[in-house]
Amino acid sequence: MTKKRKHQEDFQKVKLKVGKKKPKLENATDTTFKTKAIQIPEQLKEDGMLPTQNRKLNIKDLLSQMHHYSPGVKHNALLGLKDLLSQYPFVIDAHLSNIISEVAAVFTDKDSGVRGAAVHLLQFLASKIRAEQIAPFFPLVSAHLSSAMTHISEGIQEDSLKVLDVLLEAYPALLTDRSSILLKNFVELISHQQLSKRLKSREKLSWMLSVNPNRRVTSQQWRLNVLTRLKKFLQAVVDGSSEIEDEGLQEQKDGPHSVRNPICISWKVHANNQQHIQLFENGGLRPKINSTFRLRSLASVMDSAEKGLSSAENLKGFIEIIIPLLIECWIEASPAQSAPILGNLLESESQQLMQQVLSIIHLLWKLTKRHDETYKMELWLRMNYLVDFKHHFMRHFPYSLQETVKHKKKDSCKGNKYCMTSSNSVDHLLLNLTLCDIMVSLASTSTLQMDSGWLDMIRKFVTDTLQDGSKLNSKQVNRLLGVTWRLMQIQQNKVATEPLIKAVYTLYQQRNLLFPVRTLLLKFFSRVYQKEDLRTQRIRSRSKVLSRWLAGLPQQLALLGLRNPELSNQLIDIIHSAASRSNKELLQSLQATAARIYDPLDGTLVLLPAEAQRRLVQLVYFLPCLPASLLACLSRCCIMGRMSSELAATLIGILHMR
Repeated sequence: MTKKRKHQEDFQKVKLKVGKKKPKLENATDTTFKTKAIQIPEQLKEDGMLPTQNRKLNIKDLLSQMHHYSPGVKHNALLGLKDLLSQYPFVIDAHLSNIISEVAAVFTDKDSGVRGAAVHLLQFLASKIRAEQIAPFFPLVSAHLSSAMTHISEGIQEDSLKVLDVLLEAYPALLTDRSSILLKNFVELISHQQLSKRLKSREKLSWMLSVNPNRRVTSQQWRLNVLTRLKKFLQAVVDGSSEIEDEGLQEQKDGPHSVRNPICISWKVHANNQQHIQLFENGGLRPKINSTFRLRSLASVMDSAEKGLSSAENLKGFIEIIIPLLIECWIEASPAQSAPILGNLLESESQQLMQQVLSIIHLLWKLTKRHDETYKMELWLRMNYLVDFKHHFMRHFPYSLQETVKHKKKDSCKGNKYCMTSSNSVDHLLLNLTLCDIMVSLASTSTLQMDSGWLDMIRKFVTDTLQDGSKLNSKQVNRLLGVTWRLMQIQQNKVATEPLIKAVYTLYQQRNLLFPVRTLLLKFFSRVYQKEDLRTQRIRSRSKVLSRWLAGLPQQLALLGLRNPELSNQLIDIIHSAASRSNKELLQSLQATAARIYDPLDGTLVLLPAEAQRRLVQLVYFLPCLPASLLACLSRCCIMGRMSSELAATLIGILHMR
C-alpha cells in the first residue's frame, strides 16, 4: 500500500445520505437541561417594607447616591433624605449611624449647593435627634467640621460656620468637649503664623491677621462672622461651667455677705422634733471645695492637651494668642482709623465688630474666675493687658453709634449723598457697658490711685446712663448695676458711693418700669443695705438715699395691692429684713402706713395670697406701737374671715407677746 492511499484512508469523509440524521460526534456536548422556579418571599419582601419617598427611593438608595460623582445626584439625594425622614421619622433611629456619617462627609464637598442642602438636612436632624443619641457619633461630626473649617477653599470655610451654628444651637455641651481643636481652628480662620527669621528663635509662635482678597465678603465682615461664632462658642463653654455665676449683680463674689435664701420655720412643729433645719443648705452659700478633681469627659479620656479651657495653662495660652488679634481687629474698626473727624462715633459694622471683640474678652475674663488661684489670674491679666486696653479701648470712650441715612430729596446736607446723624437708639450702650465691665475687673482698692483717671470716666458714664435710663431693658440694667456694685467695692467711701446710689435711685423712681428691671433694682438696694448694715460704724456711714428708699417701701406696698403679687412678695421680704434689724426710718414709715396695709376691706393683707398674708402678720410684731385703730382693723380682718383661722391664731399669739 502506497503512502497516498494510506493517507486517504485516515481522513476519509463520511458521506451523508438524504433523509437520515446526522451521526453524533464522539466529542459532542450534551446541552439538554431542565429548569425549576425558586421563590424566596422574605427576601423579596425586605425592600418592599422600607418606606420610600415620592421618587420611590428608600433610605438605602438615597444613601448610596451620596457617593455619586455628580453634584446634582447628591443634591437630590439630600433633598430626598429630608423628605423621607420628615414623613417617616422612625427611619432615623434605625439608620442613624449611616445617616450621620454620610451627611457629615459632604461638609467638605466641592459644590456649594450640596453643602447648603447638607446644612438644611443637619438642621432638620438636630430637631429630631437627642444629644444622647448623637453622642457616640459626634467625634466623627467634629472631625468633618474641623476639616471644613481648615479647608483651603473659602466657600467651604464659610459654610462650615453655618454647620457650627446648627451644632452650637442643638448640642453645645458635646461641641465644647472638643474645644482644644476648635479654638485653634477659629484662630486659623482669621490669622496665620508669622514665619519671619527673627521669630524662629522665639519659643511662642506669633500670629497676625490674614487678608484674603478671594473672599466674597470684605476682611472686616469675615472677621465679624468668625468672631460672632467664637463668642457663641465661648458662651457655651461658660454656660456649661457650673462654677461660673451669672453676670451682673451675681457675678461679684461677696463671701459671707451674699443674700441668703429664706427658710420657713414652724416653731410648733420644730419643738416637737418634726422639722429638721439644715442651716448650711439653706444659707444661700455653696461650700468651696479646694480640690483639682474634675469628672472625666463623656466623650473620651482627656490628657493635658485635651482639657481645653478647663485648664488654667491652656486658658492662658489661648488668651496670649487671641488678645493681640482682637486688639488688631479693634484698631481696624476704631473711629480713629475710619474717620478721625467723627471722634467716638461708630458706623454699624464697626460697632458690631468692636462689640464682638469686647464680648469675647469679657467671656475669657469670666472663665479665669473659675480657677482656684483667681487672684493670681487677675494680677496676670492686669500686668499683661491693662496698658493696651487703656490706650486702645478707653481712648474714645464712651462710644456712640452713627447711622448712614440716604436722602432722596434736597435738604440741609446739600452736595452730600449721605449725612451722618447721631442715633437715638441704645444699641451702642451694650458696647460701653461691656467695656466698663472688663476695665473695672482689672481695678482694685490697692490700685485706686493709679487707675483714678479712667475710673472717673467710667463712673461718670454709669451715673449719666442711670439718671437717663427710661429706655433700658433688664439685660442692660443688670450689667449697669454690676459695674456700679464693682465701683462701690473699689472705692468704699461715702463721697464716691453716694452719687452712684443716688443715680440708681433716680432710675428706681421712674414710673412704668418693666417688672424685671424693678426686680433688679430692688435686689441691688437690698444688697447695698445688707452690706452697709454689716459695717462696724453703721451710723456714720449710713446713706441718706438708702434710708429714703427704705422709708418708701411700705407706701409702695400699700399702693401696689394685687396688681403684681410677685413684686409685693419681694417688697415684703425686704421690709421684713429691715424691720428685723430695727431700721428706724422703715419702722416709722411702716407705722404710718399700717392702717392702709391692714385695712379689712381693700388693704394689702386681704388682697394677697395666704403665704404673703402670713408674712404681713409677722410684721405686726415689729411695729413700734399698736394703736386702737390698728387693733380694730386686725380684729375685723379675723371676724370677717379675710384670713384663715390658723393665721388668726398666729396673730393673737403675736399680740399676746407684745
